[in-house]
Amino acid sequence: MAIEHKTRTQLVAEAIREKILTGEIKGGEPLRQAALASELNVSRIPVREALLQLEAEGLVHFEAHKGATATQLSAAQIDEIFDLRALLEAELLSHSIAHLSEQDLAEAEHILSQLETAMNAGDTHSATGDLNSRFHAKLYSRAERPQTRELVDMYCKNSERYVRMHILLAGGLTTAPEEHRTLLELCRTKKTRKACDFLKKHIVEAKNDIKKLLIKIEHEQR
Repeated sequence: MAIEHKTRTQLVAEAIREKILTGEIKGGEPLRQAALASELNVSRIPVREALLQLEAEGLVHFEAHKGATATQLSAAQIDEIFDLRALLEAELLSHSIAHLSEQDLAEAEHILSQLETAMNAGDTHSATGDLNSRFHAKLYSRAERPQTRELVDMYCKNSERYVRMHILLAGGLTTAPEEHRTLLELCRTKKTRKACDFLKKHIVEAKNDIKKLLIKIEHEQR
C-alpha cells in the first residue's frame, strides 16, 4: 500500500483546522501568520498557503487590511444547508438505485471499508472528506442528474466543517459507520423508498446533533 507523504502546508492546515473545529480558535478571531508560524515551528509561507486552503473550505475569511480570521460557525445556517442536502441527495439516490450494478455496490463496499478504517484510526479528515464523499457519490453515480449532482457537491463542501464537528465533538464517529452499512444494504436490496427515507433521516439527525452542539458552544462563549 502506498504511503501518503503530507506536505508541510497540509500538516499546517490540519493543525489550524483542528484548532478552529474544536473551538480552540474562536469564530471571528484573527489568525496571525507570524504567531502561527512560531507556534507550529514553520516559516510563514506554509502558514499562508494553509490559510488559503482553509479559506476554500469555508473555515477562514480574508479581509483587505485585516488579514485572516476564523469564520463564524452558525447554527442558523445549518438548517438551510442540511435540509437542501437531504432533499437533493435523496432525489439523486431515488434515480440511481435501480441502475446500480454489482460492481458499483462492490466498489461502494470497498470505499466504506476504507472509511471505517480511517474512522477507527481517528483520521477524521479522511473520514469526512474524500472517503465519505466517494461513498455517497458511488451510490448516486447512476442517477444521470448532473445539475442536481453539482448542487449536492456544493452543499457538501459548505457543510463539511459542520460534519467534521459532528464527528469530532458530537458522537458522529460512533453512529456513522452503522448508518452507512444500513444505507448500503437498502441500496443493495433495491428498497428505494426506504433507502431515500433513511438517507434523509441520516442527514437531518446529523444536523440536529450539530445544532445542539453549536448552540451550546455559542452559549458558553457569551
